[in-house]
Amino acid sequence: MSERRENEEQEVKEYEEEEEDTDTNVEPGGNTVEQPAEDDREPGRRGEEEQEDRTTPDVLEAAEEAESDLQDGLIGPGNTAEVGNSVATDVLETVEEAETQADLSHDAEQLGEPQRTEHVGNSTATVKVVLVPEGHVMTVAFAIGLSIAQLKLHLANELRVPADVLHIFLDGRAVDEQQSLMELGVRPNGSTRMEMSSIDPDSHPLRPLRPPEQDNMPDVITVRVQTEENMFREVVVEIERPPQQKAFLGGFKHRLTGAQYHHAAMQTLPKRRADRGVVLFSRNTQTVELQSEAQQCPLDASSQMTGIGCYVSCMDDKLVAPGNYITADQYHEERLRAVVVLQTFARRWLALQEVQRLRRDRDRRLVWLELQERKRREEKEEQLKDRRRRWVNPQRREDFNLLYHALEKWRSEEEQQINSSLRGAERKAALCFLLETETQLIAAIGHHRIAFQNNNYDKVVRNLLDKSAAPHQWRAADGRLIEMDSEHTVRAGELRDLYNTINLNSESQEQRLEHLLTLRHTVKEHECQLTRDIVDLIDREADLMTRQVKVASLQGLRKRISTLFLQFIKTPAFNPEVAKHLKVPQNPSQLKNDMFQCRGCQRYLQSSDFSPTAGARLSGRCRDCTGLDNIARSRDDFSCYRNILRRLRSDEMRLNQDAKIPFLLQVEDVRYLVEVLWASRSALHGSSDLYSLVFVRWEKRRVWSPWNCILLSKEETSAHLEVDDVHKAYEVTFLRRVDHKHTLARRHFSSVPVMAEHLEPTVTLGNQLVSKPVNMATGKPTVHTPAGSAH
Repeated sequence: MSERRENEEQEVKEYEEEEEDTDTNVEPGGNTVEQPAEDDREPGRRGEEEQEDRTTPDVLEAAEEAESDLQDGLIGPGNTAEVGNSVATDVLETVEEAETQADLSHDAEQLGEPQRTEHVGNSTATVKVVLVPEGHVMTVAFAIGLSIAQLKLHLANELRVPADVLHIFLDGRAVDEQQSLMELGVRPNGSTRMEMSSIDPDSHPLRPLRPPEQDNMPDVITVRVQTEENMFREVVVEIERPPQQKAFLGGFKHRLTGAQYHHAAMQTLPKRRADRGVVLFSRNTQTVELQSEAQQCPLDASSQMTGIGCYVSCMDDKLVAPGNYITADQYHEERLRAVVVLQTFARRWLALQEVQRLRRDRDRRLVWLELQERKRREEKEEQLKDRRRRWVNPQRREDFNLLYHALEKWRSEEEQQINSSLRGAERKAALCFLLETETQLIAAIGHHRIAFQNNNYDKVVRNLLDKSAAPHQWRAADGRLIEMDSEHTVRAGELRDLYNTINLNSESQEQRLEHLLTLRHTVKEHECQLTRDIVDLIDREADLMTRQVKVASLQGLRKRISTLFLQFIKTPAFNPEVAKHLKVPQNPSQLKNDMFQCRGCQRYLQSSDFSPTAGARLSGRCRDCTGLDNIARSRDDFSCYRNILRRLRSDEMRLNQDAKIPFLLQVEDVRYLVEVLWASRSALHGSSDLYSLVFVRWEKRRVWSPWNCILLSKEETSAHLEVDDVHKAYEVTFLRRVDHKHTLARRHFSSVPVMAEHLEPTVTLGNQLVSKPVNMATGKPTVHTPAGSAH
């Protein structure tokens, strides 16, 4: 133990002799300047340099750690308490000598003894720089002998901005760059506060670039050291931040306070290995191929028993009784039973998983069916609600047809009840009363229709005027919508605004006279009988208004002016843009080519006034005569068939964008298919609710056509569309009935030229009619030849 202690004391003495032989001084930039040996230096400077060197931050921190370790009684790993106490005592003595020399130097400075300016200029001071306007504070330790320009260069390097954009202020005034900190009144180990701003804050803002994890530790700290009893001194310590992460090499921990003290290697920069000029890379370490191989190592065991010269105790021995001998067959049978048990549990788990999957599928299926049923129910309720709304407030011709259809249905039921329950004079009286009631209901519907037409008159006129005043529109090459106003559209817009102004009722007498004067000047631009009549009516209304005639008495006159001015607007000679929106074309050649005579009203009308069928042939009567005949005789309602046609077109557009046949059909053709061919019933279950019937494809791989369709209810549609081959899914009787209806549809539409182009020819094979698909490009039947056969 004594030899180890003597060796450690000898190492401490050698370390102190090395420190006495060589001294270093740390500059602010981090460079070290080697000082001459102690014997070669001047006597006056020796004490000062010893004072500065021995009061460096590293020695002071080591002294504080050693002192705290002594007080706490800490023992590091691998060191004894005696060695730790001796080392700490030596370090404390060194610190006390340095502080004594520092006090003597300070007293000599106060007594006026000369000091070397070179040594004073190398002393450091704490400089706190406030970045304006951000308010960040940078703290640096800087030599007081260096100039402000060098301080700017240091700060510019820290902030990564040019040095010429920085301005430093002290107490609100600019600082000369040639002055040093000592000239500005900063004393050694003192502190000062300055402000710094940027000339160009947009391009070069002042922001500290230090990572957030280093912002918690300042650049410079002040350590308070006790020199004597009740005497303390503050020492400035600069914090060095190495770029690499240091390895943890151990340390000490206070048992009472929990404070941790690291070894000196954690507080000093690591030693850089000298460059020997040789690249330390080995080709073998980069190209070696590793191979893993298992090895069976031998296991040695030994036993010992009592013999001559050796006694082994048998107190801990155990008596083992032999059991039943198990043969190989029994062992394998036991293993087989265990495997069967495992497979049983595994299969049970798999069966549970499959049952749960089927249950989830069933639940999803039930939820989907319920959702579809709710959707169909809501759709039907919406249709019935729309039908009731159309009954209460009819707005279109189809709505009035619905009223007449309901009236005819009520009349037929009442007539059937009267014929079945009454006889003789009572029957005749009841029929007469029924006829009077029907007449009153027809009159009520007619009055409502006339009122509806009067209310829609203003809307029709407004739409005509807006269309004539609308600008010309077309699509550009890039898809943009381009609008252009011509002189005719501008003229139409002015006439539209003037017409709307003339029809205003809530206006004063002065405004009315002003509008009439504007209308007079507008129509007097053209001289004809129509304009003269309008001017006469305007003069008459102006004269009556000056005589204080009531407004109610002028309503008829104002209606005549509005009607004549509307006729003026509809004249292409006065408003050329309205010509394209008139029903009667102005060109006589068009009247000759596109005019047809109605066999009902004997009028010559355009083709647009007739309702065409699927064959593009015009019926003999116009739409007005057809509607009047429907009201007087059959009183049919085609809204159900129109809904079926609309549903068919939307479904086919979703399946095939090039579908043509559904758009060639008209409402009358759908009515023929539903009533005549399919008897207004579902082909599967015979449902007769027209609001739930739809047309779908018979064979889903072929396009829809009257000879490739089937009428089903909405509930049956989803099941039928899942069938891949209808000839395997349905019975022969049902297939023959559907084929017969397709043959009738093909025969009915074969006389239509437009539908005949899409008709598939049939070929008789035995007793069955087989249809050949038609090539849409050539219009010829497509023949399928088996592979290997000759044409």
